[in-house]
Amino acid sequence: MTAQLIDGVALSKTLRGQVAERAARLGLKPGLAVILVGDDPASAVYVRNKVKACHEHGLHSVFEKYEATLPEAALLARIAALNADPAIHGILVQMPLPRHIDAQKVIAAIATEKDVDGFSVLSAGELASGLPGLRPCTPYGCMKLIESTGVDLRGRHAVVIGRSNTVGKPMALMLLQANATVTVCHSATADLAHHVRQADVVVAAVGRRNTVTAGMVKPGAIVIDVGMNRNDEGKLCGDVDFAAVKDVAGWITPVPGGVGPMTITMLLVNTLEAAERTLRR
Repeated sequence: MTAQLIDGVALSKTLRGQVAERAARLGLKPGLAVILVGDDPASAVYVRNKVKACHEHGLHSVFEKYEATLPEAALLARIAALNADPAIHGILVQMPLPRHIDAQKVIAAIATEKDVDGFSVLSAGELASGLPGLRPCTPYGCMKLIESTGVDLRGRHAVVIGRSNTVGKPMALMLLQANATVTVCHSATADLAHHVRQADVVVAAVGRRNTVTAGMVKPGAIVIDVGMNRNDEGKLCGDVDFAAVKDVAGWITPVPGGVGPMTITMLLVNTLEAAERTLRR
């Protein structure tokens, strides 16, 4: 058996096309404000890609860059102004922030209806309660990748490896909402392989390469690799031993080209959905 490749690039292109079509029909331009504080090179690349994606798919974007010395109070004041701006439907503050700024305080300052990262306590509460709301982009993208296989998750056993607030926990909740039976594994889990072998769906999100090997995977399983690591040659790789696991799994995401492209795409979807909710209100 050779697994079917779940092509995140192709799915991302399709979803972005749908975003552009829906945005054109809205009668207003969904607006995203992106704030970058400091000069982290990786953050600068991520922000540039987000702003570029907005312009290419019919969304309005505002990019604001500040020096790393920006006072926390000034950042919070700017967020308050964007909360009140009717042309802005989504606010994203790029992480990480300089040490003198409390990231949780910043996230909490963003209006829930504009929290397109889905990171606030209120957004997390909406997800946990099964209420409609804006979902964290990476697990939201993972769900779209799983949906693209056509496999009904009802009654399936899903194993999420990782318990972060940004991926692992919301991923588990989204899978529960899709009626999967969910096990969450983490660094304190005894016998990780035992749990993974029972899974119809595996989502690996720990940031450690070769966490999932071929001997751990149930034949025919869906394997979603969220990891972003470097191998000994410096090449990008995930948390899954792709070369070996692809001969056991039924479906698998590559790294790169799997989950990565979906994260920014779901940011666009969240911004569009936030604008649509504004119109309905």
